Amino acid sequence: AFLAEFQAIKVANKKNLATSILEQYGMKVNPNSLFDVQVKRLHEYKRQLLQVLYIIIQYRRLLKDPSLHIQPRTFIFGAKAAAGYDMAKRIIGLIHGVAKVVNNNPAVNKYLNVVFLPDYRVSLAEKIIPAADLSEQISLAGTEASGTGNMKLMLNGAITMGTLDGANVEILKEVGEENIFIFGMTAQEVAERRRNYSPWDIIHSDPEIEDAVDCIRQNMFSPLNPDVYAPIVRTLLDFGDHFMVLADLRSFIDTQERVSMLYQNPKEWYRKALLNTARSGKFSSDRTIQEYASEIWDLPPFDVDEFLASEQYQNPNA
Repeated sequence: AFLAEFQAIKVANKKNLATSILEQYGMKVNPNSLFDVQVKRLHEYKRQLLQVLYIIIQYRRLLKDPSLHIQPRTFIFGAKAAAGYDMAKRIIGLIHGVAKVVNNNPAVNKYLNVVFLPDYRVSLAEKIIPAADLSEQISLAGTEASGTGNMKLMLNGAITMGTLDGANVEILKEVGEENIFIFGMTAQEVAERRRNYSPWDIIHSDPEIEDAVDCIRQNMFSPLNPDVYAPIVRTLLDFGDHFMVLADLRSFIDTQERVSMLYQNPKEWYRKALLNTARSGKFSSDRTIQEYASEIWDLPPFDVDEFLASEQYQNPNA
């Protein structure tokens, strides 16, 4: 009964977000689909591009085989780019370009929808985070200092899809490997791979990944502005793919298949989601402050009630 109530709350939050998206942006999304959420600052190391390439691959799979039945998903992005960060702004543009193509294809949009919610801010996060099913925390291992968005999503019952980076490592320890989706290289494996990494090797050995990159290169998502996303392709292929998007992409795709399979078993999905909420206590600000006070600042606890009842408070001029 408790699990059913937990599920009902999540479903209600998804319906609320879907209503908000329709009212504010005029786009209809399916609240019964998996809400796949990536909300954070737009930066190459956070690898929104990894998610975009996965969406393109799913789109191409559906085009090639219209009889293919995949788990319906709504991909929800929220991000801001620094004012002078050209590549980040091009990636935002690419997300919009992919969304336009995917959302307007009737053969595809019953399975896939892509939404970029502009002006990401706290009030918007308050709607998105409680509605999230899957929390994308997919930075290249060894690049994220910590991050707190993943903790907020965990607390709200979103299951993490992530690399062993930043606070994902701590989340893994708390929830257990069976209640999180971990993919990609470790920081040590990244360092070793860099010595002889060539993104062209992946392009030549993986036709699906090659096709996805070619879709960008051939202006499928920018027909009115040819080559606007050419710098994205160049950074992947000609400039060495510094954030190793292509290196982790196949692992990401395979792990997303596990996500889809689990989501088709609602009872098991929500059991794992509930465990994420239940095991998020370590990330409480109370625990953090108490630990800092005792272990770093060496401050004894301050009893407010005792102080308010004290002579010092009652008669400050005595």
